[in-house]
Amino acid sequence: MSGYRLAVCAEMVFLDLPFADRVRRIAERGFEVEMWNWAGKDLDALAATGATISSMTGYLRGTLADPDGADELLATARLSLEVAERLDCPRLNLHGTGLDDRGLPVVPAAVVTPAMWLTAVRTLTRLAELGERAGRVFTLENLNTAVDHPGVPFARAADTLALVEAVGSPHLRMNLDLYHAQIGEGNLVQLVERALPWIGEIQVADVPGRCEPGTGEIHYPAVAAALHRLGYQGVVGLESWAAGEDDVALERFRRAFA
Repeated sequence: MSGYRLAVCAEMVFLDLPFADRVRRIAERGFEVEMWNWAGKDLDALAATGATISSMTGYLRGTLADPDGADELLATARLSLEVAERLDCPRLNLHGTGLDDRGLPVVPAAVVTPAMWLTAVRTLTRLAELGERAGRVFTLENLNTAVDHPGVPFARAADTLALVEAVGSPHLRMNLDLYHAQIGEGNLVQLVERALPWIGEIQVADVPGRCEPGTGEIHYPAVAAALHRLGYQGVVGLESWAAGEDDVALERFRRAFA
């Protein structure tokens, strides 16, 4: 019996259903539920599903590394915390900068300067303080720049880990996305071992294609065995498209992490 829990991102499966019905379908299959942007969603309908919403995007707009963008990020994070309270969602996810509807950075950065690092640490410290007051945890997700998110600053797992360590707050943790890490860095088991004290959540999909475990090159049963060995107690979230039938994808995910 694993010590961790499994969640599924409702943004990427059961796409023929209204969003609240996707959430309900995932919960009926025994998973917690993850979602992205809360704006425009029927929050009353989501609350009425009774599903455990384990993670949601923690901001609407803004950036980490410039003062004006940081103020906007903090303002929309406050709104997100109100929604998290309403949905009883414990974790709110962040990126190195705001992303548009294609996953591209609103403020791309070819080079991350020392001043940007310092501003990002200050911004994340302020976010962690907001999380502490609200009893919630912000998570900073690594992304890949080669395929999905070119130009995003602080994208590598090594970067997000360095920022989380620099802040040193239990209300800021790392969302270690192993799909992105495989594209950007690889060496996933050692990455999990290195980051474990700072991990708030782990997300998975296979490479290439960003579909469920078993469809690509990552041997996820080995990752699962490492998580068992390390005593990981958090959430593993499936953030992937289904290669075929949605229910088949969910069961392949469950088997990979059994």
